[in-house]
Amino acid sequence: MSSIKQLKQDLNQRFKKEFVFNQICHSHILELETGELTSVLQYLKKYQSFDFLMCVTGVHYPEREKEFEVCYELFSVKKISRLRIKVFVKEEEVIPTAQFIYPTADWFEREIYDMYGLKFKDHPNMKRILTHHQFKGYPLRKDYPADLQQHLSESLEFSMDNEPDGKAPDFKDKDLIPLNIGPSHPATHGTLRIMALMDGEKIYRANVEIGYLHRCFEKMAEVHPYNQVIPYTDRLNYCSSPMNNVGYCKTVEELLDVEIPPKAQAMRIILCELSRIIDHIVCIGAAAFDLGALTGFFQAFTYREKVYTLFEKLCGARLTVSMTRVGGMANEPPKNWFKDILQFCKEMKGGIKDIDTLLTYNKIWMQRNQKVGVIDTEQAISWGYTGPCLRSTGLNLDLRKVEPYYGYESLDFEIPVGTTGDAYDRYLVRLEEMRQSVKIIEQVCKNVPAGDYTIRDKDIVLPEKKEVYGNIEGLMNHFMLVIHGLRPPKGECYSATEAANGELGFYLVSDGGPKPYRLKVRPPCFPIYQSFPHCIQGFLTSDAITLLGSMNIIAGELDR
Repeated sequence: MSSIKQLKQDLNQRFKKEFVFNQICHSHILELETGELTSVLQYLKKYQSFDFLMCVTGVHYPEREKEFEVCYELFSVKKISRLRIKVFVKEEEVIPTAQFIYPTADWFEREIYDMYGLKFKDHPNMKRILTHHQFKGYPLRKDYPADLQQHLSESLEFSMDNEPDGKAPDFKDKDLIPLNIGPSHPATHGTLRIMALMDGEKIYRANVEIGYLHRCFEKMAEVHPYNQVIPYTDRLNYCSSPMNNVGYCKTVEELLDVEIPPKAQAMRIILCELSRIIDHIVCIGAAAFDLGALTGFFQAFTYREKVYTLFEKLCGARLTVSMTRVGGMANEPPKNWFKDILQFCKEMKGGIKDIDTLLTYNKIWMQRNQKVGVIDTEQAISWGYTGPCLRSTGLNLDLRKVEPYYGYESLDFEIPVGTTGDAYDRYLVRLEEMRQSVKIIEQVCKNVPAGDYTIRDKDIVLPEKKEVYGNIEGLMNHFMLVIHGLRPPKGECYSATEAANGELGFYLVSDGGPKPYRLKVRPPCFPIYQSFPHCIQGFLTSDAITLLGSMNIIAGELDR
C-alpha cells in the first residue's frame, strides 16, 4: 500500500495535478483522461518500472455519458506490483495507441476495435482481428444479440500489412514468392494461417491470421450464470482444462472475498500441476511430431492418457472436465485417488527420462531447434511474453513464486530458466518444469489436509443431494440458489494464475446480478503469437514450424 501512496505522490508531482486513485478488490486503479494516457504510460514504464502491459480490456456501459471504459493492466517485475489504468471515452472519441510504448498493445487494441468499434489513433493496422472482414456491428456491445451469427462468404486475399514501422510494404524491387502455411497445414492444426513472402528459401516477411476458432467465450459469459461459465472455460486451453477452471473460479472467489478450504486448495494444486505436465507433453510431443519424430509423440502421449484416466476417476470426464466450483471442488475425490496419483508420479519420472533420452541430445532435434526464434528478455517483456517462453530468456518470473496462491509458497520446487531464448531452451524449460511439477504433486499428495472439499455457504454452493432430498431447508437452499443464482457484490477484479503457457488472467466485472457483466480473458499465447512475424524473419520455411511448436499456440485460448 505504501508503494501505491508513493506512486500517487510521484505522479501528482510530475504532472502537477491530483490524479484519481481507487482500490477495488485488492486492485489499485488510476483514472486518466485520454489526453494524459500516452505521457503517463511512458512515465510509468520508464520511471516506475511497470515494464509489462499484460492486457487491454474494453467494457461497455450504455447508460453512461462516456459509455466505454478501456482498462490497461500493468505489472512491474522489479516491484512485483500491479496497476490498472482506466480511460473513459465516448463512442466517437479516438484513443491514443500504446503500441509504441508497449508493442504488445497491438493485438489487444485491434481486439477492442473489433469487439467495440473504438479506434486507436496512430495504430498502423486498425483492422478486425477475431471476426471476419464482412462482419457487421460490434459483438461485445450490450446491444448486440448473443445469438446473432454472421457467416463469411468470401475469403481475404494474401495480405502483408503488418510492417514494424507501420508503413505500407514495398516489395517491387524484390522477386518474392507468396506462400500460405495453413490453416490446413498439419502443423497449424487447422486453426492458424501464416502468410510468408519467400526470398528463395528464406522468409523475407510474414503475417498471421487468427480467428478460425473464435467461439465467443466472453459474450457467452455475459448471458450465463456464474457457475454455468465453468464448462466454457474448459474450451480455452483444452490441453490443460482444469487450469482454466481454477483461474476463473479463483477470480469469482476473490470478488466474493471468500477463501476455499485447505483440502480444495490442495486438490486444485494437484490438478493444475497434472495439467501443466500434460500441456507440456502435448507441446513437446506435437512439436516433435511436426518435425518428424513420431516415436517421441507416441511416448509422450502415453503419459497424457494416464493423467486423463486420473481425471476420469475424479469427475467422469477426460478432456473438458469442469471439476471446480465457485467455493471449492465439485465432489470428494474417490478412494485411493491420491495413491493413484503418487503411482503415476513414479511412472512419470521414467517418462520424462525417456523423453529426455529421445530428444535432448538428438542431433536432428538440436539442429532443428537451436538458434531458432531467438528472443532476449527485453524483447520478450515488450511483447508480453510470460511462462516458459519468457523464462527461456533467463528471467525468473513465475506467479507461483512471486504472487503465490493456494499454499505454493510452502512447497519446495525450483523455477527453471534458460539462457538463449531459442526454441531449444523453451523445450528444456518445459522438460524441467515437468520434473518440478511431479515434485510438487508428491509433496501435496502426501500431506492432503483433512476437512471439506468446498465451503458450505448456502448463497454460493449448492447443498449436497442428501440434504436436498432429506430436509426442507436443503431443498429450499437448492431452489433459491438455482433460481436467483450466485450474486457477487458490485465491483471488479483481475486475478492471474500461472498456467502452462504463462499468465492466465481473468478480468471480471459484476453489477450485482446473477451473470458476469463483463469477463475478459488474458490468454497467455495471444501476446506471444503476435510476435511470430517478427521472430521468423530471415529464417527458413522449416523453421516456421519449429518456432510455432515452441510457442505452444493453443487456438482455443488464442481466439476464445
